[in-house]
Amino acid sequence: MSDCIFCKIVEKEIPATIVHEDDDVLVFMDIGPIIKGHALVIPKKHYDPVTETPDHVINKLFLTAKKIAAAQMNGLGADGVNIMQNNGKASGQEVPHIHVHVIPRFDGDGHHWNWNPKKYDDFDEMAELAHKLRKQL
Repeated sequence: MSDCIFCKIVEKEIPATIVHEDDDVLVFMDIGPIIKGHALVIPKKHYDPVTETPDHVINKLFLTAKKIAAAQMNGLGADGVNIMQNNGKASGQEVPHIHVHVIPRFDGDGHHWNWNPKKYDDFDEMAELAHKLRKQL
């Protein structure tokens, strides 16, 4: 796509700090890292949303994310990693090209996700939502 910033990075029209590249994927440093060392794993071919992305591409993205996570732990001394894929504006996705964030985490790094868990009204409500999901599978 001609207006996609990630496609422009793949085509080398926009500079990026490349971590890894093969025939299918590109990994580069996020210019606005949550934690320094934050990398993005993208397919070289444009796909979006996740529900329209072929399974073999999803597999390659997450297998590559696994390798990057190991590199962050071994090469950067990360104590853990967050691997996440935001999909759609409501989830916080800013670039409409499927991508996986691999974020190194360090004890005491100060980042918090502000996770605010909710509760179901009762077991029946949870079971009904699960039923709706199962019907779509």
